[in-house]
Amino acid sequence: MMGQERVPIRRLCMIVIGLGAAIASEVALGQEPCEQIRLACQSAGFVQGGARGGIGLQVDCIDPIMQGTAQPRKASTPLPQVDPQIVAACKAKNPGFGQPRAQSAVSGEQLTPPTPPLSAAGGPGTPPPVPSTATGRPNIVFILTDDLSWNLVQFMPHVLKMQLDGVTFTNYFVTDSLCCPSRSSIFTGRYPHETGIFRNTGTDGGYLAFVNRGHERATFATALSMAGYRTAMLGKYLNGYLPARHPAAPGWTAWAVAGNGYPEFNYNLLQDGKVVHYGGNPADYLTDVLSGLAVGFIKQTPNQPFLIEVATFAPHAPYTPAPRDVEAFPGLRAPKTPAFDAAPDADAAKWLTRHRSLTDADVAGIDRDFRKRAQSVLAVDKMIGDLQVALASIGQEKNTYLIFSSDNGYHMGEHRLMPGKMTAYDTDIRVPLIVTGPGVPAGGTIQAIVENTDLCPTFTELAGVAPPANVDGRSLVPLLHGQEANEWRTAALVEHHGPVKDRADPDMPGMRSGNPPTYEAMRMQTSVYVEYADGTKEYHDLVADPHELRNTFSSLSSQQRASLHSALDALASCHDAKSCWAAGHVSVGMTPR
Repeated sequence: MMGQERVPIRRLCMIVIGLGAAIASEVALGQEPCEQIRLACQSAGFVQGGARGGIGLQVDCIDPIMQGTAQPRKASTPLPQVDPQIVAACKAKNPGFGQPRAQSAVSGEQLTPPTPPLSAAGGPGTPPPVPSTATGRPNIVFILTDDLSWNLVQFMPHVLKMQLDGVTFTNYFVTDSLCCPSRSSIFTGRYPHETGIFRNTGTDGGYLAFVNRGHERATFATALSMAGYRTAMLGKYLNGYLPARHPAAPGWTAWAVAGNGYPEFNYNLLQDGKVVHYGGNPADYLTDVLSGLAVGFIKQTPNQPFLIEVATFAPHAPYTPAPRDVEAFPGLRAPKTPAFDAAPDADAAKWLTRHRSLTDADVAGIDRDFRKRAQSVLAVDKMIGDLQVALASIGQEKNTYLIFSSDNGYHMGEHRLMPGKMTAYDTDIRVPLIVTGPGVPAGGTIQAIVENTDLCPTFTELAGVAPPANVDGRSLVPLLHGQEANEWRTAALVEHHGPVKDRADPDMPGMRSGNPPTYEAMRMQTSVYVEYADGTKEYHDLVADPHELRNTFSSLSSQQRASLHSALDALASCHDAKSCWAAGHVSVGMTPR
């Protein structure tokens, strides 16, 4: 049965968390010898731009290995063990690799890129396409959007075509409807109560909290890079990341990451060790720049598999469309579901009852912003088409998994709330997950309960490697390849810390956008159950109440209430794949008395 067996995983290497050295001979069998050395250094924790902190990829690791010298005195991480035969082979193939050279003006680190520099398609430094001979291992292209809700997919023709060519997960949920906690779960495969990342800022959220807890060393990127994959992180990383201050994360071959990219213009990228400024010209539109960089990475890739994460800032506020799309969708208005401007019922959560009815000006603003959001995803959709063309140009379109998703959803007028997120309602926690690729049946729909914690183990299994230790999620590979979802989990866990009060947080909600207190929730196939820190409990029967307008918790029996609380408590305290998988199988008789 699905819940009891896993598709066999071809182990190429063992990821050992916390080990300062890696054995190069176990890295990427069959890879170029110089690339093996670079990957061994990267997997040991050395990064480009990290020389000032004693973890410089070049000066603190590659150079000492290749020159047979001691590390610089300020080096803070020991060298990985590398087979001398690999070093000799590298010197024979590339005599200049790891030898003295000019220093980077940005970081002070000597840079010896093992492959051509990351550049936009057609720009300087882009070599002609390299035909790929299939390695037997698939490529993975992950498109992660920001605040994209299901009601925007209709404006994305390439995504709609992906639905025809692949599978759509109709019950895919995020662990928190907030950027940094959700992205942390994606990278690590772990719930917020495991990562400790519940916010975008502060001691329990943001980039620094993620780094300080050691999570950067145990992501799908570190696992795949150890197995010889070329990896590229492009766009948005984690809230609080500053390109001029922070280095690239371990596990990424190429790195082009922004800090404040929300306006889509006038931003900086840390682009392979150098801070590059983009201005206000149409060619600087961030989504288009990321598209060009991704296409360039694909065409630069030699005969080895790759993973790309393109994390757009679109369609996050201020909802900036590409200049070419500013006139698109004239007269478009936001959808008006039964939840739009719906008054809270008598048993609604306390935080929700304070919201008054929307005014005509409110509705006009929501309509205007919804149109801008629809316009802004056109560039994302165009990017998907460009990536598909690039994959075809190197003969890898049939050997690549293309995954489209969002970090969280977005409400616009539902429940009388002005635009925002963070609630446990489906508008905010249920987002698209659409996948095409080898062995994925065309036009499929999967209704199983899946979460963003499942992406990390999915990517590692697709690559044939073991996931990082202590993941909470479950690989979706069996579902992608057509197996029935028998014995699959029946509940998704959602965890949120609130209210958000940091005005420096780009997701700081407006007064009427919804800013719920801390809560834990379970989203099941036909219901949702929420426990708030203020003692309020919320239950919606999604068959009778699909728009979540009537809180029927008071109609449940005491036994049903106790069962729901016990099940949620088990999920919110699980600590690894086995216990979280067991806790996710919730069976509670929920017919109201």
